[in-house]
Amino acid sequence: MFGVVPKVLWQKLTETDANNHVPLAMRCLLIETSDRLILVDCGMGDKQEARWQNFYYRHGEGDLIQSIQKAGFSPNEVTDVLLSHLHFDHCGGAVQWNSRRDGYELTFPKAHYWTHSDHWAWAMKPNPREKSTFLKENILPMQESGQLKFVDQESFGTEIELLTMNGHTEKMLLPKIKVGEQTVVFTADLLPTSAHVPINYVMSYDIRPLDSMMEKEKFYEQALAENWILFSDHDPLHEALTIQQTEKGYRLKEAGPLTEFL
Repeated sequence: MFGVVPKVLWQKLTETDANNHVPLAMRCLLIETSDRLILVDCGMGDKQEARWQNFYYRHGEGDLIQSIQKAGFSPNEVTDVLLSHLHFDHCGGAVQWNSRRDGYELTFPKAHYWTHSDHWAWAMKPNPREKSTFLKENILPMQESGQLKFVDQESFGTEIELLTMNGHTEKMLLPKIKVGEQTVVFTADLLPTSAHVPINYVMSYDIRPLDSMMEKEKFYEQALAENWILFSDHDPLHEALTIQQTEKGYRLKEAGPLTEFL
């Protein structure tokens, strides 16, 4: 999760165990607009066999469908599923077993499923580095259902702009959401946790780590200039955070529940 940064440094910023495991969330974002209910990312789902699931030591009480219901909605009300990228921990929950468990169906039957066309092409012919994270059962049912759509432009309705990053994977989408006078950005894997705020703290998963560093710096410059609230998908504790420029570079400023920032 921290690339070439030594453990003696990164362990100051996050918990770790004897196996070098760190706790991570798979946090999604539900956006209600005047005419749409948009879900950003879907976690990994639960359709893979238990042995595969156990590789990741899943724990906790988080559940995508229950969380949507707790917010007062049903899966049938989701109009759009906006996928930052198609790695299994971001899109797996978009597809589920059918009632007979002999095939797959979309978790959100009335929704359009959105990704960047170049990223889709990238996932369909994966490189050896990412092959194990692009799972066909997570991806192909979107296309087979006829509900797959491509969004290659910056605008996704009047309230959402899409930022495109290429360091972590090809054409990863970061939704930038206008909430009143404030701006919330879903950072996906450009900034997976608050521990990754320093520019050089990038993941070994990134296909172009030097690009990730340059993208983070440019992103931070705009985030500071426009007072962005950054929504974290993988931070185990904090939903949202802000950053600051210090003598040692970019560092965490504040972190906590999203509601505290809005």
